[in-house]
Amino acid sequence: MIFFALTCALAATSSFAATPSSSFKEVASAGLRTSLVPDDYRIGPHDTLDIAVFQVEDLSKSVRVDNGGTILLPLIGQMTASGRTSKQLSDELAAEFGKKYMNDPLVTVTVKESAGQRVTVDGAVIQPGIYPMSGETSLMQALALAQGPAELADLHHVAIFRNSGAQRTQAVFDLAAIRAGEAADPRILANDVVIVETSGGRKFLRGLRNALPFLQLLTFF
Repeated sequence: MIFFALTCALAATSSFAATPSSSFKEVASAGLRTSLVPDDYRIGPHDTLDIAVFQVEDLSKSVRVDNGGTILLPLIGQMTASGRTSKQLSDELAAEFGKKYMNDPLVTVTVKESAGQRVTVDGAVIQPGIYPMSGETSLMQALALAQGPAELADLHHVAIFRNSGAQRTQAVFDLAAIRAGEAADPRILANDVVIVETSGGRKFLRGLRNALPFLQLLTFF
């Protein structure tokens, strides 16, 4: 009887492993942006910004947004940064520098660290939750925040969900290949949701292990 049960278990496991999950829609990873925050991210207090003025090193610096949402820069003084996107703030700074000091300045603002950066890690991980991000974070680093994949994790189906305005994109990555160095480790952006799918075959085997004492009991009847 035990032999029959184990034979059925192996057959069912093969069936689980051969059937890809329908809960995720796999899309090209190239569809995910590689910037630290989404284009429509609004700068907030305590964010750290990298401000680069093309060919003017003295004006290029990192600044921290204060509690009032402002930054202090050479020549132009205090500027409101909170509530602006990086592009909007870049344009405003270029306009201020261009009023008195230079012709057609090229200013680039990049969010280096965001006080509001969070990543949600859910699914088959040891400690699901919402975690703060500090600087650039990769998929493997985000999973490490949740103490890594759980026993039942399907390492070949790890999904990243991302919102950009009204558009929602998603992509599935092979964590096993990433760990082996066979695939790139994608960057995680603020407010991304990472979901590790559960392996159906592993779930079935764990249920079988829990049922083994019962199967052994049957041999006495």
